[in-house]
Amino acid sequence: MNDPLAIHVAGLRKAYGSGHLALAGVNLDVHAGEFFGLLGPNGAGKSSLINILAGIVRRTSGVAEIFGFDVERDFYQSRQLLGVVPQELAYDPFFTVREFLRMQSGYFGLRHNDDWLDELMTELDLTDKASTNLRALSGGMKRRVLIAQALVHKPPVVVLDEPTAGVDVELRQGLWRFMRRYNAEGNTVILTTHYLEEAEELCARIAILQQGRIIALDRKDALLRASNWRVLTVTFDHDPGALPPDLVESMIGAGENTRVLRIDARRHPLGAVLAQLQSLPAQILDLHLQEPRLEDAFTDILGQGR
Repeated sequence: MNDPLAIHVAGLRKAYGSGHLALAGVNLDVHAGEFFGLLGPNGAGKSSLINILAGIVRRTSGVAEIFGFDVERDFYQSRQLLGVVPQELAYDPFFTVREFLRMQSGYFGLRHNDDWLDELMTELDLTDKASTNLRALSGGMKRRVLIAQALVHKPPVVVLDEPTAGVDVELRQGLWRFMRRYNAEGNTVILTTHYLEEAEELCARIAILQQGRIIALDRKDALLRASNWRVLTVTFDHDPGALPPDLVESMIGAGENTRVLRIDARRHPLGAVLAQLQSLPAQILDLHLQEPRLEDAFTDILGQGR
């Protein structure tokens, strides 16, 4: 890629007072305009990395830059370039939605930007709540306000830290429509989520963190190709009876004449599986092979990283 680097991280380490090493020399480049996935189990170091980029946590050592601005030495410039949607519902209960967004705009030196705030509220379905006090909003509505808060200054880099945790389907779909459009306008979006289907649908490149280290970093399609898992649905002309003993543990579903197998191709090559299925006392009418999902690749990679 020839695009400038939105995020540049090199040798980034973060050790807490207890001696816990949250980040153990992370190297990561995110190019301008990417929709990038940052995945990992709880405790992998995602929040520490995000908080360092946001200037909330100081690094122990290493480099962390946003469009070339160091997140500590050039804090004002780097913070102007970044918007973060946090996991926690942190807000000031004494303001209405519009007052809160105007106040957040003021932190970035912005005045008279109501046109953009109106657009944000429209996109996030907050228009009819503009004059409502924040403490009177539901959890889902508060989540929408936090998303708008992160975008009041139109940052070229947005970090979405578990943005759809505990929210309704309507908000989730609306948020992704809006963020796709925001990304299409040239802005960089970094997503952390436990909903792997979201990352699979939205992100072109993905990094996986485990125990403070990046254990995989590649394009999504390359990660999927590297997975050994396949889901095979087989329909027979009548009940085939019991599966061969070494396939029994692979069965994840069954109908009257159907068997669904989740197969590890390292242990069960597809040709050998098909030969065993053809040996059953029923004729195969249909086969459907589902390609790996990101969840399969994620599980594989974490297992290999232990």
